Amino acid sequence: MSQPRVGLYPGTFDPITNGHLDVIARAARLMDKLVIGVATNAGKGPMFPLQERVELVKAEIANTVKPNGVQIEVRPFEGLLIHFARELGAAMIVRGLRAVSDFDYEFQMTGMNYRMAPDIETVFLMASERHQFIASRLVKEVATLGGDISSFVPPLTLQRVMARIGR
Repeated sequence: MSQPRVGLYPGTFDPITNGHLDVIARAARLMDKLVIGVATNAGKGPMFPLQERVELVKAEIANTVKPNGVQIEVRPFEGLLIHFARELGAAMIVRGLRAVSDFDYEFQMTGMNYRMAPDIETVFLMASERHQFIASRLVKEVATLGGDISSFVPPLTLQRVMARIGR
């Protein structure tokens, strides 16, 4: 029996968006096991603490797990992505692309990761056209300024964001 294909989809997920869920559902069809790595990334000044982001991701992907039948695990991590990928036995890193501006950053990261771990592939999934403009950073900004974010995030995340900003 061959080894299961393990993929890693890393991100801050602060908060998780419908765009993230779209990439997760599509990535799950490509592998036997998908690990969603929730990064510490204190430098981004997250709205939610790490453990709450992990819990939100777990709750929001519950409906994705059932139809795909793939094993999906959510784990927090800090440090070098390649080290985490090796720890998991991941053969690929999944990255979502929204726009050309994402590609510049991702291109550099992929080159660095390849230098450190040429045996771990990076796979890019384009966001579906209805999710291409959604970014966690913009969702937080719109919510903070009183805008409606209900079409950008799943229901539980919407409740948590609204509670966090006091609405």
